Amino acid sequence: MRVIAGRAGGVPLLVPRTDLRPTMDQVRAAIFSSLADRVPGARVLDLFAGSGALGIEALSRGAASAVFVECDRRAADCIARNLGKTKLVSPAARVLRQEVFAFLDRSSPGEAFDLIFADPPYAKTPGAEDFAARLLENDALRENLRASGGLFVLEKAPRQPLPAPALAQRWQVLREKRYGGTEVVFLQPLW
Repeated sequence: MRVIAGRAGGVPLLVPRTDLRPTMDQVRAAIFSSLADRVPGARVLDLFAGSGALGIEALSRGAASAVFVECDRRAADCIARNLGKTKLVSPAARVLRQEVFAFLDRSSPGEAFDLIFADPPYAKTPGAEDFAARLLENDALRENLRASGGLFVLEKAPRQPLPAPALAQRWQVLREKRYGGTEVVFLQPLW
């Protein structure tokens, strides 16, 4: 796994020894190809950050700032090491070791983001927690996308349907694309 392009392009990234499922290079390349001119100068939020690959890719491509939210200590430490390795350590790159929904519930309405990435754990068994649905139903997440034209990029299991009520009342799907065992959905809040 490596940074695809930008200032840190080609730098290999560390992956924490957890049960993480990091975003593959091919999927990250496709996501950032779709985002193109939205990234430079963007304020980025990387939820369920894992190795930090999505936020680091954004910083490498010119994002103004990135906040990485990850509750696993080993993963949060790995993000910090990856920021150092890519020379993207700065006050504009913050790693928060915190549970995602606690972060969202406590986030300040004044801290708006242009791009929010989320690669939550996939529900592996029937009845397991559906983090994608919880994110889409979370009003604080939409509030954090107050920046004009803010975009939410969600990775999910292809077989996992998005909750229809949340989509109809809260989100507009701009694009959906499947890459093997990952589906990427680009959404904007409905106001």
